[in-house]
Amino acid sequence: MPNFLTDHEHAVVSAAADRLIPPVDAHPGGAALGVADYVDNLLGAFTFDPPLIFAGGPFSGRFGGEASFSQFMPLSPNEEIAWRTRVEGSRGLPGREFNGPTRGWQDIYRAGIAALGDDFCSLVGDEQDRRLHEQPELRRTLYVHACEGAYGAPEYGGNRALAGWHAIGFEGDVQPRGYTDDEVTRRA
Repeated sequence: MPNFLTDHEHAVVSAAADRLIPPVDAHPGGAALGVADYVDNLLGAFTFDPPLIFAGGPFSGRFGGEASFSQFMPLSPNEEIAWRTRVEGSRGLPGREFNGPTRGWQDIYRAGIAALGDDFCSLVGDEQDRRLHEQPELRRTLYVHACEGAYGAPEYGGNRALAGWHAIGFEGDVQPRGYTDDEVTRRA
């Protein structure tokens, strides 16, 4: 069940994520990696306390240490204003419009998804691509978020089963083990 997106919007983000990060060969693609869940968590970050902005730490527990990434950290007042402005926009609030009006990601997604049309998920890939290109602000924003969701820490909602890391040959966060000198100096 989505936190911010409707079920339809979630399905559209999932379908669009596969157009931007397609499933090819052993790569599962944006939808299977949970990009829509990541985007939904980001857009609904402030429905959680603390907000889903900064994962805890120092360790995920995947390579030892106490698993604390999933314990999100509270924001300072300035961090909260900055992140609310990114996510929600300035909304005409003086504390958020010190640099002028800002359109937030929530609005970019809502308007962009609506402009893609109710039938987006049922369209063939070329038509989905055409419609995404007609919404450049949504496409740019979603591409950045799709990369974050596909290849970022899974505590944020994406990178299901670490499949994004496996697909690109990244072993993931290795703290507290760290990297050996040979791993650091080896070139691919």
